[in-house]
Amino acid sequence: MTTWSVVKDDTQETGRRRRYFQYAVFGLATLLVVSLGLVLIPREPSPPAAPPFSEQARASAFADSLSLRVVGLDLDGAAGATAPAPLAAALARVVTLLTVQAQALMLPAVASGNRAQTVPATEAATALASITPPSTTADFAAALQASGAQRLQDAETADGGMARLLAGTGTAQLLAAEELASAAGIALAPLPVAGPSSLASPAAPTPATASAAASCPSEAAVADASTGADLGPAIASAVAGELELVYAYQAALTRLNSGSAAPASNFLAQHVTLRNEAEAIGRSHCAAVPLRQPGYALSQVFLADPAAGLGTLEAGILPVFGDLVSLSEGRDREWALSALESAARRTAHWGASPGPVPGMVLDEALLPPLPEPVSTPGPSATSAHGNS
Repeated sequence: MTTWSVVKDDTQETGRRRRYFQYAVFGLATLLVVSLGLVLIPREPSPPAAPPFSEQARASAFADSLSLRVVGLDLDGAAGATAPAPLAAALARVVTLLTVQAQALMLPAVASGNRAQTVPATEAATALASITPPSTTADFAAALQASGAQRLQDAETADGGMARLLAGTGTAQLLAAEELASAAGIALAPLPVAGPSSLASPAAPTPATASAAASCPSEAAVADASTGADLGPAIASAVAGELELVYAYQAALTRLNSGSAAPASNFLAQHVTLRNEAEAIGRSHCAAVPLRQPGYALSQVFLADPAAGLGTLEAGILPVFGDLVSLSEGRDREWALSALESAARRTAHWGASPGPVPGMVLDEALLPPLPEPVSTPGPSATSAHGNS
């Protein structure tokens, strides 16, 4: 009896060990299968990083320019020969402007130079697919004005070269909206007035400006500074340009007819203010500010037609302010943006062209062609005009 009990206990113990071993094998196999499954199942792709603000601003400007261009083409085609000549001409100029701007916005500016990279065609297709139906001329002018204001707002915080491109695009769109509204005999809603952005006159310097000027290092140290080597010459060019323009307006006032003398006097006051402010900005950055000269040589062409000469000088300072926009930041950039816009307006007043992107010198022959418009049911003026 005892022997049987011992054998039975040994058999039960062996059976328990066998079951434990089987459990361990099954558990190990299950763990292996689960592990392999986790390895083989692909991970959920992480969401793409949001593009930088400057790229978002460029893409938005590109989409708006394409959308507005198509609406302008449709309005131009619908007006046909029935539109008054000034309105038809204004619409044609706006379409041309938006065409060049869209081409320029397809080339994202590179801060280290003028190199560029074409955006994917899918971006253009997305922009064209979101086009709103044709609107009235009043709606079109309002949308153009809103786009220009948005571009200038984005230029306040965008990166260097992109800020210049956005600033020029927005400035030209504001001027085009006003020209179109005038030709159509409609009034645009006033844009919100921004706070004061200009610096104080040197006659009453702010404490920050005075302390900065007092603590300026030597000129050699400024030249070696990473920012001074770029911003300093740009400020100096702005001061030099304003000094020459002040003298040119003073000389032109005695030669302009009565109709042009009043605006010229107002523009002269603007340039005196801009000169003082540019000098104050230069001192705050320890830049070498040009000295005021007793006079400048004026060509016989200028003396024969001072209005055209003033337009040429105003157009010539636009790239200088474009440089300042791209190189500055904060309050200095706000000042440069305001100076760029006012210079473009004065340029247009005297009959000169500020260009499709004031502040930038574009070679339109090097710009890429626009993408083909999205096919839409029914006739469209877009397909008839192409990239004109």
